[in-house]
Amino acid sequence: MSEPKVPDMSMYLKDTFIPKFFKVRQKFARPSIKSEDLPQIIFDLLNQPKFSERVKAGMRIAITAGSRGIANNNITTKAIADWVKSKGAKPFIVPAMGSHGGATAEGQAQVLASYGITEQAMGCPIISSMQTVKIGQTDEEHPRDVFIDKNAYEADGIILGCRIKPHTAFRGEYESGLMKMMAIGLGKQYGAEACHEQGFKNMARNVPLFGKCIIKNSKILFGVPTIENAYDETCKIVAVAAEDIEREEPKLLREAFSYMPKILVDSCDVLIVDAIGKNFSGDGMDPNITGTFCTPYATGGIDAQRVAVLSVSPESHGNGIGLGYASATTARVYNQLDLASMYPNAITCTVLGGVRIPIVLRNDKECIQCCIKSCNEINKSNPRIVRIPNSLHLEHIMLSEAYLDEAKKISGLEIISQPEELNFNELDNLF
Repeated sequence: MSEPKVPDMSMYLKDTFIPKFFKVRQKFARPSIKSEDLPQIIFDLLNQPKFSERVKAGMRIAITAGSRGIANNNITTKAIADWVKSKGAKPFIVPAMGSHGGATAEGQAQVLASYGITEQAMGCPIISSMQTVKIGQTDEEHPRDVFIDKNAYEADGIILGCRIKPHTAFRGEYESGLMKMMAIGLGKQYGAEACHEQGFKNMARNVPLFGKCIIKNSKILFGVPTIENAYDETCKIVAVAAEDIEREEPKLLREAFSYMPKILVDSCDVLIVDAIGKNFSGDGMDPNITGTFCTPYATGGIDAQRVAVLSVSPESHGNGIGLGYASATTARVYNQLDLASMYPNAITCTVLGGVRIPIVLRNDKECIQCCIKSCNEINKSNPRIVRIPNSLHLEHIMLSEAYLDEAKKISGLEIISQPEELNFNELDNLF
């Protein structure tokens, strides 16, 4: 993208007061599994007869890997592949991420590579394609065709690797997890469009409709989903047989909800998000944290009058989806955007708001000042501002001086510094 001609707003913003900030540590329950223990745990799970008897020597087994920044994703994916090889079978990995990666085979392989999932690291082929095969129809009054990845379909069995987590745009018994990995992930561009075309209002219905059809009409063997704690660490991994997914996944989703982190103050005038990105959330910034929901079918997160987004993570490769729910951003963000990566995702999910570009300011300081100045009915001499690094890592955050007395009374919040001025560089950026 060409560099935008960002107007100089300093004459309007230079006198806008930015308060001092103090650092706090947020404390959440922290059950976790050490990364080095995951391979053995996976082997022990899959060596149970219920799972091990499904994989025979010589079988070609497809293992799904998605586009989210899942903790230990490369470790768990490799462990599943190694276990398949230990059975004398032949594993290969398929990107299962709907329309992500620019809806291209090359783009989806690159997304996996950015997470350390490469042929060399995994010790098995990665077969990336957008080709799909029709396998059946949904069980409803007006049935719809159901397609899955052609290479996975042609395998002798499919193992689902994924994470179970609350979704960012709808609520239901099946949100982000096994059913969605099948319906949208394995469904590629077609599956993503088919599930989304009726809008997020119907997503809680569509995901299991497509997922159950895939279980019935393809060679799904079992899933190996993970759950993460509030610190982006793996805290649970299980194996779920194909025929048990419908019953077991809702229980795992409720458990995942219980581990979700949050910002421990309920509201703010301005929320500063240092970075958004697909590695933090499918929505760039998880609205379960930031309150920036793209639909009315899910609620939660902090109540913020304005949201300032300062950067897009390198791992997101310019996909700044979610930026549209910010109030203001920076020229740096604008120059990081890859619209060719953002637009297919937005068009497929039928929600265009996330790829809109908000007001663009020259630097971080003006972006923050713009958000403060444009707030209504606040104390601008002592504004309530929360600063987070991103929506995934919330242990260490910053609060403006207005929260100092309140923070001392909040359970789970530890004050770890005195209030200090934000440290802007010579370009008035915080980075």
